[in-house]
Amino acid sequence: YIGALGARVICDNIPGLVNKQRQLCQRYPDIMQSVGEGAKEWIRECQHQFRHHRWNCSTLDRDHTVFGRVMLRSSREAAFVYAISSAGVVYAITRACSQGDLKACSCDPLKRGRSKDERGEFDWGGCSDNINYGIRFAKAFVDAKEKKVKDARALMNLHNNRCGRMAVKRFLKLECKCHGVSGSCTLRTCWLAMSDFRKTGDYLRKKYNGAIQVTMNQDGTGFTVANKNFRKPTKTDLVYFENSPDYCVMDKSAGSLGTAGRVCNKMSRGTDGCEVMCCGRGYDTTRITRVTKCECKFHWCCAVRCKECEDTVDVHTCKAPKRAEWLDQT
Repeated sequence: YIGALGARVICDNIPGLVNKQRQLCQRYPDIMQSVGEGAKEWIRECQHQFRHHRWNCSTLDRDHTVFGRVMLRSSREAAFVYAISSAGVVYAITRACSQGDLKACSCDPLKRGRSKDERGEFDWGGCSDNINYGIRFAKAFVDAKEKKVKDARALMNLHNNRCGRMAVKRFLKLECKCHGVSGSCTLRTCWLAMSDFRKTGDYLRKKYNGAIQVTMNQDGTGFTVANKNFRKPTKTDLVYFENSPDYCVMDKSAGSLGTAGRVCNKMSRGTDGCEVMCCGRGYDTTRITRVTKCECKFHWCCAVRCKECEDTVDVHTCKAPKRAEWLDQT
């Protein structure tokens, strides 16, 4: 438990918070701990989803907060970052509510009494994840920053934040326990539980692939599609304004660390292949010796004994751009 004074000191020292966020931080210091956990979770997920791409989300690794300035132009990568970070906050807060870690919330109080699904009637029991609380807090906290400014980028961020919050809700699943003679489901007790965060990550990654480029409409209240041949974005589509940079060279203003030194797959023709990953600059090959466990045998009872095997592998890493070429880009 962080005392009121401690909470004030901590909240005052988090960079980039607007007043509303600072107030929420001071009022709910325990929830802020969950928000921090959520930040680690969504950065891990972002890096997993883009591990084979030139932009691999690592620009954000330096700032383990959802509050810091995300150094990305208004591209589809920024759209994904805002959606997944918003989802991460919802997920972490909701999970903390169910685990009894927070004073402000617990299990979903509305899931009481009887209900029915396609298999018939059941009783609400156990601890249903209180997703609505998670969504409400995440909306109040994360959106507060965008509501301070009324510009196109803020509108884009608010839209993508909402996509992320709703993505977590989309994967709620009904889990049940059977009662009756030898578990014959004559009676069921059920509760709603969130799915693994990977499902949300996979879903938002698909939304990234199908993100829609938009411009702000005349009265500044919404979007129109940048290309008349595209369909209008719905509430579940990610939206962006600017085309992405190629992420080949370091350009901090665009959120690009470049691909110099990245490991690539010589045999692949995809985005992780050396040709694409290294942007045609070529790659260096280093021969390394790895020690792995092998020939593992199970011994009764209860040990597994392995040998240590050495194998030699080639690791390919992208060359850095030539100095003059790099200077032109920065």
